[in-house]
Amino acid sequence: RCRLVLNAESSLSPDYPNEGPIMLLDAGIPIIDALGPAVMAIPEGAEVEIDEGAVYVNGSLVARGELLTREKVLAGMAAARERLGEVLVRFVDNTLAYARKEVELIAGTVPVPPLKTRIEGRHALVVVRGFNYKEDLQAIRPYINEVRPVLIGVDGGADALREFGYRPDIVIGDMDSVSDQALREAKDVVVHAYPNGEAPGLKKVKELGIPAVTLPLPGTSEDVAMLLAYEKGARLIVAVGTHSNVLDFLEKGRRGMGSTFLVRLKVGAILVDAKGVSQLYRSRVKFRYLLQVVAAALLPFAAVVIISPSIRQLLRLIIIQFRVLLGL
Repeated sequence: RCRLVLNAESSLSPDYPNEGPIMLLDAGIPIIDALGPAVMAIPEGAEVEIDEGAVYVNGSLVARGELLTREKVLAGMAAARERLGEVLVRFVDNTLAYARKEVELIAGTVPVPPLKTRIEGRHALVVVRGFNYKEDLQAIRPYINEVRPVLIGVDGGADALREFGYRPDIVIGDMDSVSDQALREAKDVVVHAYPNGEAPGLKKVKELGIPAVTLPLPGTSEDVAMLLAYEKGARLIVAVGTHSNVLDFLEKGRRGMGSTFLVRLKVGAILVDAKGVSQLYRSRVKFRYLLQVVAAALLPFAAVVIISPSIRQLLRLIIIQFRVLLGL
């Protein structure tokens, strides 16, 4: 269990009310903030001594920061919430600026590479390891088991599918957070490349000896995954864990969402965003329902007892034995 968080930079964002710090404090995990780059040089496994906001290694002061309090975090979140309006205006401006640059690359027919997996006419499930992805995947398990959609894991989303016992058909992304095993299990590996064709993730795949194709497009890998499914003729695209709002992108350090805006405009007619579906309804079994089930199960048994003389005699013997044992 994590006992303490040492942060070289500020845990509070000036742009939006990020909830990470308050979640840590509510869980009883202290945060020492703004320690500077020196704290990053502490070797793994070193014993660290903390005194208020000071960090010592082997008795020597390494860095000094600020011990965050709940009051300071809440005040910082409130200040960020007040500035969110102007941040949103800048975000929209950036989104539109990028959308104008990228519209020609995305709006037309996207040249997608050949795949072993057949997508045309099928449902495609795009999984990103985003907020609440586990709960949402659990909520749509009946859909996955019944419909058998094409399973597309975006980087670590491939391992999210494996956590639930599913084998990803396609892994797509820059390969920075996907396991070697997920890459080996996939039928197709698609490396997301920059528009100029440069694909840093291709090196990892080649070192593993896994055949792969590249897809050079702007935007995020989850955008590219949706475009791939769309261009390959998917009948329906279901997305889990994707990033689709301002806070999602600010948390990732992005100042706009031009490609996401364009892609969702393009594929929106067949896109079902299942993000947060687990929050819609959680059924609770009521006690009276249990009583009804038990009563329904006992009715046939009671009928057999009434009809069968031998079972009635057996029950009488059992009752007599209990009375003898209890001295009644």
